[in-house]
Amino acid sequence: MFRKTLLAASLALAGVTAAQAATMEDVERSFYPYKDGVPTVEGLTPGTVLNAGNVDQFKTALDPALYQHVKDGWVEITVGETTSFDLHPNYVQATRDSLGKVSLGDSLGQINGFVAGRPFPEEPSMDDPRAGEKLAWNYRYGYNWGDNAAIYPFYWRYRDMDSGKVERTIKFNFHFLNYMHRVNQPPVPEFEDNPSELFRAIYVQVLEPFDVKNTQLLIHRHDDDQVADNTWLYLGFQRRVRRLASGQITDSFLGSDLMIEDFEGYNGRLSDMNWSYKGTENILLPFYNHNDMELATDLEDPEGYQFVDFGGKGGCFPEITWQLRKVFVLESDPVDDNHPISKRVHYVDAQTFTLPRTLTYDRKGDLWKSWTIGQAHPDHHLPKNKGTGVSIDDAFSMIDVQASHCTTGQFKGQVDPELNPVKLFSVQNMRATGR
Repeated sequence: MFRKTLLAASLALAGVTAAQAATMEDVERSFYPYKDGVPTVEGLTPGTVLNAGNVDQFKTALDPALYQHVKDGWVEITVGETTSFDLHPNYVQATRDSLGKVSLGDSLGQINGFVAGRPFPEEPSMDDPRAGEKLAWNYRYGYNWGDNAAIYPFYWRYRDMDSGKVERTIKFNFHFLNYMHRVNQPPVPEFEDNPSELFRAIYVQVLEPFDVKNTQLLIHRHDDDQVADNTWLYLGFQRRVRRLASGQITDSFLGSDLMIEDFEGYNGRLSDMNWSYKGTENILLPFYNHNDMELATDLEDPEGYQFVDFGGKGGCFPEITWQLRKVFVLESDPVDDNHPISKRVHYVDAQTFTLPRTLTYDRKGDLWKSWTIGQAHPDHHLPKNKGTGVSIDDAFSMIDVQASHCTTGQFKGQVDPELNPVKLFSVQNMRATGR
């Protein structure tokens, strides 16, 4: 109480109104939710192992699909200590600088006054009919991968859950670049040469195996969310670039269990979905220190990096620890009735605004896919990631529960601007690389 009174007095001396002061407290709560203590569930302490025999005791700390996976004996979950994943100070300051200046537009996919940082740091309210939309904007403009980063390399494995057989391994490079709303790496806040007013670009290249080598994907996302993404695919065996129609981003990507729209938890326009806030919970999420895990030894890296290992049923589950964290439950359902899903339920980490857990339901409303993206602390990862304030995507598992099949991903995430020159994110580069 004394600290809050002192803060209020200091703000009053600076000419800050009571309403603005409350919003500043929201910023502190949003970025540092564990400053005054971590969430607790009776009996759930670091080192606890959840299995089929005890999972009912901790059901409230698990999303419905993860509970069922443990109950069915598919996986055991080890609890780790809840730790703070502090984002870069420049991103936090950009949020403070924008207080009181950002608002939603009249229609879905419109935002006013946004420059950089977290657009809506206030706590969501069930009384706010557009709370879900605000959470979605926080995800879109989150510090996910920072201003730019690369997954270099990135291994995907296609697995049969019943036999445990690895059917296929694909080696990729993924690259990410923000053209606008940058807060850390120059140029800040945006590139001057950006006539198309792009917000973000993603470039993907297949390195192995030979039959799909040099397959490339390029996505240009406009800052205006109501403008359709530009997406191109280069198929190595055809040796040509073709434009992807919007409906093709919901097709299986290279025969995997993922759609392009699934990347990072959700890789699409906000205006393509209706967004609903369903409440705040304390549940287990896949957050951990990469260097503290027992890592895989079956993938070689010239720099000696070791990837997260996989186990459980079919080898479909990352062998990591899970933290009890504050979570916003966010539901998205497609605007287009022809979309292949009925809805997604995203479990949004309230501190980082990453999407570590997403459940996807088919058009009949049945659970279809269980999506996990492991989040590694940057200070316990590669040396170049230390101090970046980026929650590192470090392992993924997309389980098709209806087909008993999964695709797993093992990352070498690198927050390194030298790996992401602007020329990489062009159609010309796709053609030149594919020759």
